[in-house]
Amino acid sequence: MPVESGSGATARQVKQKRKAHPISIRRTNSSEQERVTSQREMLEGQGAMMSAVCEEVCGQSVEDSKLPPTIRQTLLELFGQIEREFENLYIENIELRREIETLNDRLTAEGQTVDGGDLSKGQLKAKASHSTSQLSQKLKTTYKASTSKIVSSFKTTTSRAVCQLVKEYIGHRDGIWDVSVARLQPVVLGTASADHTAMLWSIETGKCLLKYVGHAGSVNSIKFHPSEQVALTASGDQTAHIWRYIVQLPTPQPVIDTNQMSGEEEVDFSDKDETDGDAEGSNESPTIRVPSTTLKSHQGVVIAADWLVGGKQVVTASWDRTANLYDVETSELVHSLTGHDQELTHCCTHPTQRLVVTSSRDTTFRLWDFRDPAIHSVNVFQGHTETVTSAVFTVGDNVVSGSDDRTVKVWDLKNMRSPIATIRTDSAVNRISVSVSQRIIALPHDNRQVRLFDMSGVRLARLPRSNRQGHRRMVCCTAWSEDNPICNLFSCGFDRQAIGWNINIPALLQEK
Repeated sequence: MPVESGSGATARQVKQKRKAHPISIRRTNSSEQERVTSQREMLEGQGAMMSAVCEEVCGQSVEDSKLPPTIRQTLLELFGQIEREFENLYIENIELRREIETLNDRLTAEGQTVDGGDLSKGQLKAKASHSTSQLSQKLKTTYKASTSKIVSSFKTTTSRAVCQLVKEYIGHRDGIWDVSVARLQPVVLGTASADHTAMLWSIETGKCLLKYVGHAGSVNSIKFHPSEQVALTASGDQTAHIWRYIVQLPTPQPVIDTNQMSGEEEVDFSDKDETDGDAEGSNESPTIRVPSTTLKSHQGVVIAADWLVGGKQVVTASWDRTANLYDVETSELVHSLTGHDQELTHCCTHPTQRLVVTSSRDTTFRLWDFRDPAIHSVNVFQGHTETVTSAVFTVGDNVVSGSDDRTVKVWDLKNMRSPIATIRTDSAVNRISVSVSQRIIALPHDNRQVRLFDMSGVRLARLPRSNRQGHRRMVCCTAWSEDNPICNLFSCGFDRQAIGWNINIPALLQEK
């Protein structure tokens, strides 16, 4: 953003004024009232300086400013936030100075007492040195704790070299609820949207390869068959559809570096969600209108569906509080899984065993075991205080659950009494995914963020989000692609787009 030439002089004036009021840790002989008055004057002076900088950047007045009112208001709010942050830190520094003075008083009192005792001069010197060392260590620790708050306010959580936006997939006319990656060649990206369609995309070019329009309601989920070119979609029309696809990948094109866009391109990029969201060439892609199999047994919205290991059975989760297990070949209902008290939100199958986990708005998730045909056991887990938005298996013996209570919990299947790790966030968590090879959890949030954690709950990175890249509305789902060298993580949101990310995992783990 261009800044007027006077901003440099104003910045130097602010710097000089700040240097004129350093925070001293030496004892003073001024009275408490004089100290409070001086501190108030310094705060008022800093506020005036901050306002001056704000006026210099935003324009001398509303009439003279060439900035749009919305941008000007945003700048004013940002400067106000910075001013409040520094004001809080300054007050903390004042309290720190008082603690230092108290410590100095104690050291002085100890010195006076020891001076009249039986200790020798060398012992007195050694004790004073030890006390001074303790004071110095405490000052360093407190200083680091206070200044780290300033650094954390402005420090980016991950470098662009670690997490880069590679490709955007634009073509849906409404929000995208789910994203999935095919498990066999040709590897394609699948998206399920509230516009009643599902689309298959070329990961490399971002071109829509095929559109499925067989549903009469919002498409809430899409999953690919483990060994065939078959897709499974769940919909608000109370059905799940199985349909075959044949796609031919186009010739890859050079990837556009979004970091090299000009200022005008940035504006167009940030405003693209105001368009009809129609991607170039999306209307020319082949269309499938009729499914090969329709699964009908639910009395409410089918919110999710997944293939059991082997691909001969599928499980669906519905708002009618049940999950259904179907035989793919006959389309018959094998089992109706009941027990949840409220609507289901998600279902997931184990990659190598006949296990199913379902999550619900009743704050629980349930583990269904179909390994023994004669016994269909179920276990209920109550680890959250609000809606459990998703629960997924890992390759090992773990389950990861996310919730609207802003937490994600990692569980051990061998001992599900309590979680082995808890991740606390600042926003509700939607459909999560776990990297099979690296065991990294990707968390999509209501606040447009996507964060990465390891299985022990340590935060690894936050994906970039700005006017030029990232989601501008709620992020609904994430999906990992283990073997794709271009994009190994995908996210989708209610801004009607899916995004392909390249996560430099070795560098990410090294930063950890």
